[in-house]
Amino acid sequence: MSLMNVSEVAEYLGVQEIRVERLERESLLIAKEKDGNDKPLFAREDVERYKQLAERLGGI
Repeated sequence: MSLMNVSEVAEYLGVQEIRVERLERESLLIAKEKDGNDKPLFAREDVERYKQLAERLGGI
């Protein structure tokens, strides 16, 4: 399992980092663990699935 930090997820999804943090806070994108700075880390597979679902629903 490959983990992505907030900035990597934001770049992959094409959104701002604050948006990624909000998605995590609202449990729309679930963090697998936290890094040393208490920032969420996401599984690459989960981020890819979220992007596919968001695109089918009309965009992120």
